Amino acid sequence: MKKLSLVLVAAGLMSLAACNKPTPTENAADNTAAALENQADTLDAAADQTANDATAASYENASDALKEAADNVVDAAKK
Repeated sequence: MKKLSLVLVAAGLMSLAACNKPTPTENAADNTAAALENQADTLDAAADQTANDATAASYENASDALKEAADNVVDAAKK
């Protein structure tokens, strides 16, 4: 439950931070990145809850891929 609260607080803070961006493209990129990060956090939490090592590794790999995608979205918007 603490992890879910942390995810919700982080999402709220990210959305507030996105309000100060000068361009709509950067706002959209930040919102998309925040959504991807939230999905990654959910997968990390699921990995922590599973007893199956293979499943946990799969969740963690998917989480890492989502975090990389979030970084790529933000980087693309800055170009």
